[in-house]
Amino acid sequence: MKRLFGTDGMRGEAGVFPLDIATIRTVGTSLAQRLTQKLHRPPLIVIGRDTRESGEWVEQALVTGLADVGAESRSAGVITTPGVAFLARSIPADAGVVISASHNAYRDNGIKIFAPSGRKLDEATERLIETDVFSQREVVPENQNDQSPQTLTEATGEGAELRSRYLDFLANEIGKELSLRGIRLVLDCANGAASDLAPRLFEGLGADITTINNSPDGRNINLGCGSLHTEALQSEVVKRKANLGVAFDGDADRAMFVDANGRLVNGDSSLWVLARYLHARHLLTDNTVVATVMSNIGLELALRSEGISLVRTDVGDKYVLEELLRLGASLGGEQSGHIIFPHLSLAGDGLITTLSLLRAMTEENKELHKLTEGFQVFPQILVNVKVKTKRAFADVPAIQKTAHEIETVLGSEGRLLLRYSGTEPLARVMIEGKHQGEIEKYAAELAGAIQQTLGS
Repeated sequence: MKRLFGTDGMRGEAGVFPLDIATIRTVGTSLAQRLTQKLHRPPLIVIGRDTRESGEWVEQALVTGLADVGAESRSAGVITTPGVAFLARSIPADAGVVISASHNAYRDNGIKIFAPSGRKLDEATERLIETDVFSQREVVPENQNDQSPQTLTEATGEGAELRSRYLDFLANEIGKELSLRGIRLVLDCANGAASDLAPRLFEGLGADITTINNSPDGRNINLGCGSLHTEALQSEVVKRKANLGVAFDGDADRAMFVDANGRLVNGDSSLWVLARYLHARHLLTDNTVVATVMSNIGLELALRSEGISLVRTDVGDKYVLEELLRLGASLGGEQSGHIIFPHLSLAGDGLITTLSLLRAMTEENKELHKLTEGFQVFPQILVNVKVKTKRAFADVPAIQKTAHEIETVLGSEGRLLLRYSGTEPLARVMIEGKHQGEIEKYAAELAGAIQQTLGS
């Protein structure tokens, strides 16, 4: 059976399987049934969405499916992904559902399901929902998938109250005693879920704010803006002589930053700043930071110089969180700006990350470019090689020999990552080291060995 749920929920083009009306309704029904079996009562589900034009009818289809088997739902309307995770545990609800495709273009949408703890739904339940979807698909007439999208009828007062509850948590718990008076911020809201929430939050804490890309029209989410397109933000920060620029993605679970000089500060640099801040205050549990295999080796070496260990996981915030909880660690994240503080929230939250970074800046009385000093980003090269078959690299002597030779030369001041694409017939060669020319030569050698033995 094909899997519908990936590491970040179920995602695809809105209106096309599995994001068609009939399937979404089945997902709602299945989720409610599975929770009813577990709880021995009808469940309560809190739902939120980002600003995509498909969001309303996707939510309506989901609510209909939930109601078909007696589940109760509460809509927070347009809210961030971590906002729904917060509401799931604070209401408390039996699950939280986010309708969003994060940083994807408006034509896509997705469904992410959270447990009341704020963790994503367990894989066992996801597999059961997938089974229900494919079973139902066999008996539902094809034309049922062609229903016209319906307009969502939501209790707007309830949505406003739920969003305010989340804002109160951010301002009064995460932002407790944090004054941003005298701080000039530029916020790029990606025309997404942070468009209303972020300006209210930071203005309420006293910041002087300029906001860009906060006029969503259903189709402009992530369009040339937000965390994947920071050029306009970088220019605006310099123009406004701001202290900090913040770029959210469509559902605001991640944030990228721009310092006062207009320089982009990614998730690795944010981890460096936050790790040192927590370490200096004896708040970094076991002096450990969790990141993924994609984090630059410069971060690992910089942290090591401060007596801090870096533990790596597979790519995906899901795996970062699992390792954080296994170790009892207090900070982890991804290069993409997805940062997790498990003692504050089990969901990565761009607004929490921003508040935490601003707290470090204000308490240290330093601009961000000063706080990022000491972290040298090493040159990196990524080469893709088309392959006929995905044999284990360890089973191919020529590849193993070349890789071992490169790793020996790189030593502790370089890194080789060799893996297959999960969706394409590609082998990915990633090498980091001190000198660009050298790593390009090594990457070409290893790519050649892969091409000769496994190439198409």
